[in-house]
Amino acid sequence: MAGQPQITEALKLLCDSMLARLGRCLRAAGYDTEIAEPSEHDRELLARAIQEDRLLLTCDRGITERREASGRVVVLPSNGLDRTARYLTNRLQINWLLRPFSRCLVDNSPLRPAKPKELCRLPQRARAIGSKEVFMCPLCDRIYWRGSHVRRMYTQLNKWQNIPPADSAVVIES
Repeated sequence: MAGQPQITEALKLLCDSMLARLGRCLRAAGYDTEIAEPSEHDRELLARAIQEDRLLLTCDRGITERREASGRVVVLPSNGLDRTARYLTNRLQINWLLRPFSRCLVDNSPLRPAKPKELCRLPQRARAIGSKEVFMCPLCDRIYWRGSHVRRMYTQLNKWQNIPPADSAVVIES
């Protein structure tokens, strides 16, 4: 359908600042997801989405009144992360298990395997249990390993992946 966002694994997203938690969840799923600063206004958000070829996710229906919003904005429900995840699953075919834990949750950079000399930065407890998969963010230098926090997040992503179909989000089309 003309004006529909292209739905692929290469889908790039921009969450308005009120959707920061959702943005981190999308990063955890493996999506290239930027999160807007609270100081960014609607006009700036739309310009950024266009410039970076991103789909803007927002709960702000007012942004749809702008001409440049056509085909670029998905208006989401504002009542709960689970419902929002369902909307995204149905409307954009978000695969919550696309590439789990392949991006930095803080700055969105793709993670790389940690080098042997970096493994000493693991907490003692993680070293004691023998964490084998250890990753680094090349931008912020954070270290990631598959501990209990990852298991909890993976359980949530898996739950969203298996959500039965329901309502769909409103996409502004041309």
